[in-house]
Amino acid sequence: MTDAPLFQPLDPAYAQRIRESFGRQGLMRHLGASLVDVQPGITEIRANRREELTQQHGYFHAGVSAALADSACGYAAYTLMPADASVLTVEYKINLVAPADGDELIARARVIRSGRTLKVCLADVFATSGGSEVHCATMLATVMCLPGKRDSPR
Repeated sequence: MTDAPLFQPLDPAYAQRIRESFGRQGLMRHLGASLVDVQPGITEIRANRREELTQQHGYFHAGVSAALADSACGYAAYTLMPADASVLTVEYKINLVAPADGDELIARARVIRSGRTLKVCLADVFATSGGSEVHCATMLATVMCLPGKRDSPR
């Protein structure tokens, strides 16, 4: 990602913590999504096209774009949180700017403002086909840090 601010993680083991948390996400597993990049304030999640992820025109369903972007934003924010915290999306807005027509969907997220409690994140979603990427959605999300509440099942 370009033009992303440089952040220092509070937890030196942030990448392992993020990957373990992602592994517990039932929806991401159901979508066949993979967390392919984790850096301070940045993540990338990908999902391959499957019939179950499409809408009536054969494009990726907007719900898949939103789910990938939401998780990418949440995990980008989570990279900057303390080890004993957990993450929760407060709100998001998504603009669908082109049909998500391709073989793979990619959500690339970055933190654009990292406060103590709230992180503001931006995710761009791309559909890939034949090696080219088409920008199909942009999400702006607010993510909350829940200090002292470990990220684990209830």
